[in-house]
Amino acid sequence: MSILPREKTKIRLRGVNMEIDSHLLRLCIESACRSAEAVERWRMQRRTLERLPSPLADALLRRLLQRRLLSPSLLEVFKSCVEDVDLRGEISVDAEWMAYLGGFRYLRCLNVADCHRITSSALWAISGMANLKEVNLSRCVKVTDAGIRHLLSISTLEKLRVSETGLTADGIALLSSLSNLSVLDLGGLPVSDKALDSLQVLTKLQHLDLWGSDLSDNGVILLENFPRLSFLSLAWTKVTTLPNLFSLECLNMSNCTIKSIGGTGDKAPLAKLQIAGATLLNEAETFMHLEPSFLTFLDASHTRIPKFYFLSSMKSLECLDLSSSGIGDDSVELIAEIGANLRNLNLNNTRVTSSGVRILARHVPNLEILSLSHTSVDDIAIAYISVMPKLKAIDLSHTNVKGFIDYGDAEPDKFYSLTALQSLSLERLNLEQIHFQDDALCSLPDFPELRHLFLQSGHLTDLSLHHWSSLCRLKSLGFRDAVLTNHGLDSFKPPATLELLDLRGCWLLTEEAMLLFHRRHPQIELKHELINIAASDHPPCNFPSKSQFSRRTPLVNINLEKLCLSPTFGDQRLKYNREELLALRNSTLSLRLNNRDDAIFKMPMD
Repeated sequence: MSILPREKTKIRLRGVNMEIDSHLLRLCIESACRSAEAVERWRMQRRTLERLPSPLADALLRRLLQRRLLSPSLLEVFKSCVEDVDLRGEISVDAEWMAYLGGFRYLRCLNVADCHRITSSALWAISGMANLKEVNLSRCVKVTDAGIRHLLSISTLEKLRVSETGLTADGIALLSSLSNLSVLDLGGLPVSDKALDSLQVLTKLQHLDLWGSDLSDNGVILLENFPRLSFLSLAWTKVTTLPNLFSLECLNMSNCTIKSIGGTGDKAPLAKLQIAGATLLNEAETFMHLEPSFLTFLDASHTRIPKFYFLSSMKSLECLDLSSSGIGDDSVELIAEIGANLRNLNLNNTRVTSSGVRILARHVPNLEILSLSHTSVDDIAIAYISVMPKLKAIDLSHTNVKGFIDYGDAEPDKFYSLTALQSLSLERLNLEQIHFQDDALCSLPDFPELRHLFLQSGHLTDLSLHHWSSLCRLKSLGFRDAVLTNHGLDSFKPPATLELLDLRGCWLLTEEAMLLFHRRHPQIELKHELINIAASDHPPCNFPSKSQFSRRTPLVNINLEKLCLSPTFGDQRLKYNREELLALRNSTLSLRLNNRDDAIFKMPMD
């Protein structure tokens, strides 16, 4: 394999934003990373690599890392072209890797977060680098104050993340020498009032993360001396009162005990506020000094707020998270009053019912994401959801939805509730842990914009899986805990766009059947308890053939009455003996379960 021709690279670089993910470039990168032998063939072309544009070199380096083909010595060939190196979580990265990275003359960004073998002495290799602007050492627990001294010679450094490292208050004080810092993450470190006082010289700071620090109400006043501060995290601290910080746009005080935000005088113009898990001593006083017309994002999840009257003045909210809070139907009207601009509403694990959803209907014209997981909403709520015209993502997992409304003797035919959602341009739908049967999902193939679908039911069979082939934009499909057979998976024709197929809990599947499926569709990542296969553009060898697969288990007679899935049944395996279970794996009978056939998926929809 030869490196991408220089003239073709220039064609792709004419635009301001080069599309690295174009098909041609992807094929070149995949060819270069096919195997260790392929790497050895091109690694000697050092002069060609030196001329490789940095976005292409960055992409090639990332792919080598994903394929586990990157070694310290191979890093050397990239020293003249790579600008961005992301090695986070790589357990093999140590001082040898850092020694090679120290020779990257154009390196601008280095991420070695969660690389636990990185020590303070290993950082000596990157000291004095002329172009390095960003370093992430988060959770590198062996990095101490001595390691920070090596970084002080990097005068170009603008972003530094050292959360949960071995730094002490003395090491934090050393950071005052890095005068160009605009982003500083000190989360989980012992930042005291005195240590913060030593950092006041960093007047360019815009982003400061102090979660879990030792800061007090007295020390927090020092934050007024950072004139450009726009993001501040004080989560998990003992701070109760925050002074007015007029440059502040984003504030995180999650898991704090809050008395007030903002002091006397002009109100703080916050745009985003996170108070998840916080205790509000007085909710009215907490929000008294905030300018509500600026607030577009509020995360008040996991809070014990008794009353939500403060919401009525926050008419600019676009994202509201009240999950796991005490809100119920009695307070939903307050959300409806401010619903005109809402785009994301999270009511997971709350007391909201279908009656509360009815109150919201027609008051959230711009809502795009609605989360109602772990609530008691049922199929009635779906009719109200259907009149929210811009919805693109819905989470109804772990609810009382059944997929149909039974009107009893007055209306003998079931009404399939999900058909009401056909008027929406849904892109994501989560229906996990809802005990659907195949016929309840008859309308889903008529959702042409659907990209992500998640199902988890012990009552679904091969029949449902086969009809997702018509979802031409589907990227992720979860089909968990289903009665899916080997034959059902073998005959499934996935959409060309499918990237992920989650079959965890499909207890009838064998490893051989899944390997055969991957051989045919190597571009799809497959998840199951027996096997977890990442996507690949090259089919693996030595997989069983279809003939080998189909001969593995002889068929036996199966009682079709057992295949009628009881809605109250837990583990479906308990209904069969060992021979019947083995036969089911390759059975073709699953497509005729309960006398259901393709007709239920072709029902006319009014």
